[in-house]
Amino acid sequence: MDSTMESRFVFTGRGQGETSLTTYRAPSWLPGGHLQTIYAYFLPGPSFLRFRRERWESPDGDFIDLDWLDQTSVGSELVVLFHGLEGCSRSHYAMSLMNELQRNGWLGVVAHSRGCSGEINRLSRGYHAGDSAEIDWILRRLKKENPKSRLYVVGISMGGNDLLKWLGEEGGRALDVVDRAVAVSAPVDLQIAAKQLDCGLSKRLYTRDFLRTMRKKVLQKMVAHGLPLDAKAVRAAATFREFDNLYTAPIHGFRDAEDYWMRSSSRSWLPHIKVPTLLINARNDPFFVSEALPTREEVSEAVSLEYPESGGHVGFVSGRFPGHLAWLPTRILKFFS
Repeated sequence: MDSTMESRFVFTGRGQGETSLTTYRAPSWLPGGHLQTIYAYFLPGPSFLRFRRERWESPDGDFIDLDWLDQTSVGSELVVLFHGLEGCSRSHYAMSLMNELQRNGWLGVVAHSRGCSGEINRLSRGYHAGDSAEIDWILRRLKKENPKSRLYVVGISMGGNDLLKWLGEEGGRALDVVDRAVAVSAPVDLQIAAKQLDCGLSKRLYTRDFLRTMRKKVLQKMVAHGLPLDAKAVRAAATFREFDNLYTAPIHGFRDAEDYWMRSSSRSWLPHIKVPTLLINARNDPFFVSEALPTREEVSEAVSLEYPESGGHVGFVSGRFPGHLAWLPTRILKFFS
């Protein structure tokens, strides 16, 4: 037996509200939210996965790339993954989920946000944390092209906020498109998440790395589209507030960063969700303080909440050293099954 710590969570679903034991067990050799987040990022994933890329033209003349799990024997279940900020199909959580889908003979696809598949997108706009319209056309096309498949959706971090916002906006209409949904480490209040990431250790560990690639994309767009932005200010942007004020908000139709965060957050939409949905958030997530996690009273009866004490931000490493990432995809498929 490996030395582990049991975590407690509040699991609330339709007609439930008791405190139970989660199946997630955080390794004692990997303590704290920061270590659990960073270690998962560098933990080697399966090397034998193969993807088949498909490019879709978007309704506004841009494109997105979808990476399909390349396998011949599949069932009638299709799982679509919306990745997190600056993520892709090779992100550790995507690889571990696709590996589990392959083991179970399910169809799987990673829908890349614009500019995240290795090629800059065509338009001056990019992606943002509240783009539920993007979620809508992707899911509806997937359902139209796979009418006999049960469609399940996973949103990771930023993708989780996008997904939850869409689920709430659509309400009962979403039941015509997807059967179940899971959001993992979703920052449902973007103002709180930005404040958390723009200061202290989180700023040095995460924000600096995110903005390094995000600034590069914006500078490329400035050249390609002649955007009237201050290149010096873009290069110097060291916080999400600065970056969102300079680029994200004005380019995507928001007044400023505060307006963008407020209008894009999914929290206010959680009571309107009708699709059976599971929210998984570790209470030691360094991206989002535990005090801000949605309560039972803030969500609809269709939403279940699972809040392990440990796990970090999309970490959830398990087992003896060097550990593995099997818990999260197993938990997701159990909810879908």
